[in-house]
Amino acid sequence: MQLQKVRIEYASLEDLPRIVEIYNSTIDSRMVTADLEPVTVEQRLSWFNEHTPDRRPLWVMKLDEQVVAWASLSSFYGRPAYNGTVEVSIYVDQKCRGIGAGGRLLETVFEACPALGITTVLGFVFGHNEPSLGLLRKYGFEQWGFYPEVAVLDGVNRDLVILGKKIEAKL
Repeated sequence: MQLQKVRIEYASLEDLPRIVEIYNSTIDSRMVTADLEPVTVEQRLSWFNEHTPDRRPLWVMKLDEQVVAWASLSSFYGRPAYNGTVEVSIYVDQKCRGIGAGGRLLETVFEACPALGITTVLGFVFGHNEPSLGLLRKYGFEQWGFYPEVAVLDGVNRDLVILGKKIEAKL
């Protein structure tokens, strides 16, 4: 995949099956998500509808009209005082990992944050997910929290690392 040939846009409902497919492709690795079984498009419909370009966007990266990666911003903790804080999620098709797709999506996220009133971006990452930890650290995230052995994946206790980054308003 050549990153100069991709485009990033807000997700449409027609993109949801591919978004779910990419998400489900990460479950078996036990590195990316705490879901243990694949989810359905129907199960993800309310999640999809919570994402709007003017508040909590969901972006897709497309190559030749095919979704190859996606990123979403989700509200943190659900209380009004936290409106400026979001959780970022990034999922990349296996064939497109390690070539900068995640970084391009993060750049899109950072560019959008000031207009959305977002001042803090959090990432919740399993402690054994070195690729995701490395990506976030490369883009200036720092470790703000650590929860030892809070997840159990196939009988193995796993740590959760919380990384954060402050976003400066553009003048």
